[in-house]
Amino acid sequence: MSHAADAEIVGVNWGSSNFRAWRIAGDGTVVDEIVAAKGVAGLSREGMAEVMATLAARWPDHGPIYASGMIGSNIGWAEAPYAIAPAGMADLARATIPVEIGDSPVRIVPGIACNRDFDAAPDILRGEETELLGLMELAPGDGVAALPGTHTKWVRRENGRIGEFLTAMSGEIFDRLTAQGLLASIVEGEAADGPAFREGVARGRAGGLGLSSLLFGARARVIRGALSRADAASYIRGLLIGSEIADAMAAFPDMGGAVVPLIGNGPLSRLYAAALGSVGIESELVESRRACLLGFRAIHRASIG
Repeated sequence: MSHAADAEIVGVNWGSSNFRAWRIAGDGTVVDEIVAAKGVAGLSREGMAEVMATLAARWPDHGPIYASGMIGSNIGWAEAPYAIAPAGMADLARATIPVEIGDSPVRIVPGIACNRDFDAAPDILRGEETELLGLMELAPGDGVAALPGTHTKWVRRENGRIGEFLTAMSGEIFDRLTAQGLLASIVEGEAADGPAFREGVARGRAGGLGLSSLLFGARARVIRGALSRADAASYIRGLLIGSEIADAMAAFPDMGGAVVPLIGNGPLSRLYAAALGSVGIESELVESRRACLLGFRAIHRASIG
């Protein structure tokens, strides 16, 4: 088995809900992949070992395995202590921890912790560091990037390293509010770009009333006939993203001066792109999977360098 920089490797993104593994060629392309609803939150240690045994049986001649995400958290196989921002490829490679999951040797990639300059508050990420390293392979340079998702990250890149960042729970808030509770009763259909979404973005970003009051106001608008049920999800999503953008611009006041890469799934990233565009900020979409693959390769190169 070769551990050279251009050798095949295995990258595993192992979150709370899902397991994704890629056999990655030297040029960063996928040779094969495994996707399963086998997240660590639903598995015992024996269950995690069984998942890795399945991988080893499918790829008996696999190269070095690198795993990121919740597998390295306090609910995973072993807790990998956070690297401290600013952190680059070499820092993360040094901070990987070697473990054996069942009979498979694995290096767990740590997350990153920071204390932001603008408010002195701590923040953490785990799993996104691999995507961010991949982004820096695809598009070297400084500036702010965003990773839209359940817990969206806004991250400063500086001198080839991952700097301070801000996390917003707007994705989880949207999912919960529109699935149950008072606002669920006014929502019909999915959120989409359009006048209702743009109005929500503008109101969420403007400040004034707090977000909780603005969110209840969405119900009042529907009840009073100022907002259709078909547009309610779009308006609510707009409020949340607009408020999030206001926070990101407060944390990173120079964000509007450059293109903001958006790493994530297409539909949600396109909503973020529309929201940023409505306030005059240009963005570009970056496929999460591609960023992950290149990030794992970068960590491998740094580990053997």
